[in-house]
Amino acid sequence: MSSDSTMANGNGRETEPRNKVTVVLGAQWGDEGKGKVVDLLAMDADIVCRCQGGNNAGHTVVVDSVEYDFHLLPSGVLNKKAVSFIGNGVVIHLPGLFDEAEKNLQKGLQGWEERLKISDRAHIGEYAFSHSVFNFHQAVDGIQEQQRQQQEGKNLGTTKKGIGPAYSSKAARNGLRVCDLVSDFKVFEEKFRMLADHFLTMYPKLNVDIDGELKQLKDYTERLRPLVTDGVYFMHKALNGPSKKILVEGANAALLDIDFGTYPFVTSSNCTVGGVCTGLGVPPSYVGRVYGVVKAYTTRVGVGAFPTEQDNETGDLLQSRGREIGVTTGRRRRCGWLDLILVRYAHMVNGFSAIALTKLDILDTLPEIKVGVAYKVDGKPLPSFPANMDVLTRVSVDYQTFPGWCCSTEDARSFKDLPSQAQNYIQFIEDFLQVPVKWVGVGKSRESMIKRF
Repeated sequence: MSSDSTMANGNGRETEPRNKVTVVLGAQWGDEGKGKVVDLLAMDADIVCRCQGGNNAGHTVVVDSVEYDFHLLPSGVLNKKAVSFIGNGVVIHLPGLFDEAEKNLQKGLQGWEERLKISDRAHIGEYAFSHSVFNFHQAVDGIQEQQRQQQEGKNLGTTKKGIGPAYSSKAARNGLRVCDLVSDFKVFEEKFRMLADHFLTMYPKLNVDIDGELKQLKDYTERLRPLVTDGVYFMHKALNGPSKKILVEGANAALLDIDFGTYPFVTSSNCTVGGVCTGLGVPPSYVGRVYGVVKAYTTRVGVGAFPTEQDNETGDLLQSRGREIGVTTGRRRRCGWLDLILVRYAHMVNGFSAIALTKLDILDTLPEIKVGVAYKVDGKPLPSFPANMDVLTRVSVDYQTFPGWCCSTEDARSFKDLPSQAQNYIQFIEDFLQVPVKWVGVGKSRESMIKRF
């Protein structure tokens, strides 16, 4: 992770930042294996940050055959020497946060509360404290999705975790933040009731136990208070103090970005590189290397256009071999060939320094492998990735076909250990994107990430 020791000298000269952040982002529709890449880089990081998203994102990390699932906690929390930071761009679900920590505690995650910091500017998105108390953010999410479903093809396939309505409250300027909760609870209660009334006016059939919600929130406040910090000041000190390795893990992925993704089938936050600046208070000049995580094939959860989808035996094989089930939703992921038009578009937006190519081993049994290299509509080439989803649903894909290697890559620990056909596949990806592949994943464990340089 990059750092620079140039300091201001008082002579009016421009200076370089002392520390820069290294960023890990998804380059497709999510579920690329970002958690594994973050875990690898986090082992020698000083600070690991989450900048956006919420409980709708899921990272799985396997360490010593133990599988940890993270949704709100940065997956770098496994490094006992690093501080984990949740930025203001993240929607905090308090029961989910503490439940997640407790489940991972039982698997061996120790001392997480001592090394976790949460920005006081982060928004609170509450839902489903128990089966009897069903909060308005998740309830509204469910109602909205039901309404979309009634319009054929208009449902978005959301996780129904309440993230969209929480970001809506944020944009409407009636949201509630962590600093509100840990300050004067009476004032917080007034704001909470106003927000609940707002949703009840919009959705009269909404069933909300306001008093129950408030009691639950108050119960969590004292446990939350020691974790809260001024996020802007925290990041400023980290960036401008002694040399530190600072890692940022993105949630979701480029094609789910609210501005640059396959709208409206997207999430509600900026999960491209700009979200690092807005979600953490990091000036652009402090962004260093940006690593894009690319699965060796393509998957998508929920609905929306998917040009390289294989709704056939190939898709079924990828789904079963890759165990393509959503960490957050438990939904079966749709599977298809690697789409390099899509990844190239993600590179245009994010400017990847290098690629981490994951789950190459899932392709081990295929006699031939295809890669999407161009889109056409009505027989005419598309020069770029389309903004209009009606157009994307109509594209035909030109493929480059490669011979498979038909042998296991799971024991490979260096690039030269891979079959020549697999090496050629990786080199084609590099040449097409004009971005180097720095890591190749051939299994679930830390040891299964081949580092090339």
